Amino acid sequence: MSIVRVVFWLRLATLIGLCLPALDLAWRWYSDDLGARPVTEATHITGDWAIVFLLCSLALTPARSVYDWMPLVQIRRRVGVAAALYAGLHFIIYVADQKWDLVVVALEIVKRFYLTIGFVALLVLAALAITSTNGWQRRLRRNWKRLHWLVYPAAVLAILHFFLQSKANVGEATVAAGLFAWLMIWRWMPAALRTRWVGLLLLAVGATLAALAFELMWYGLVNNVDPIRILKADIDPDLAPRPTLKVLLAGLVVMLLAGLQRLAILFKRLWTKRYIQGTIPMS
Repeated sequence: MSIVRVVFWLRLATLIGLCLPALDLAWRWYSDDLGARPVTEATHITGDWAIVFLLCSLALTPARSVYDWMPLVQIRRRVGVAAALYAGLHFIIYVADQKWDLVVVALEIVKRFYLTIGFVALLVLAALAITSTNGWQRRLRRNWKRLHWLVYPAAVLAILHFFLQSKANVGEATVAAGLFAWLMIWRWMPAALRTRWVGLLLLAVGATLAALAFELMWYGLVNNVDPIRILKADIDPDLAPRPTLKVLLAGLVVMLLAGLQRLAILFKRLWTKRYIQGTIPMS
């Protein structure tokens, strides 16, 4: 299959995948399957998917490098735009929950810190989505990269918003923070280590330790929970999988997939060499 066809099908599959959560939410809303508080549930679902797609958009650059597959850069823009769209839908549903009273919404954003930072993250993501086109890239020139560097502080604000609105149970927010740490450590890591086994192992361990630090700081500073209790819970098999374990498993899956891909390439080369030796007479 030509690279053009590969990119076409990859883009199509990506578009379908990005639309599925919204279609599922619409169906659940239509079939009255969102529980006793459907608006609140829909708000949480769209916020969760905004975080997921934001992390996915940031993960495509490391994935392209680790798996050496250039077509992945062709879907980065639409995944980032999808993150902004789901964040926008998240906000619109919240406004609907406030009876479309924009004065109340504005006052709530000003008064509540977690809403303030969430709204700032939304504005940044919206600006990045609007300026993601080739036309804006030509207009802004060098400033385009400077502007789109704001995706990193926007992700930090979005994850902090996730922690604050999660309140007592920050398991999913901890996983998101750990995965974000993996993505940031990869970018700070020397280029020579980014695709090597030792580098990927350091990433898995580093992201896990970062997730543990986020978990300990949140429960210790916000909820005054003894850190020893958190550490005991993290190693308790009855409570598995804990957020830190999920982050570690994600890092190990990256290594496993890279290993399988490299083995496949090695077997292909060996088979090709053997085939050539068996079919082409040696003089």
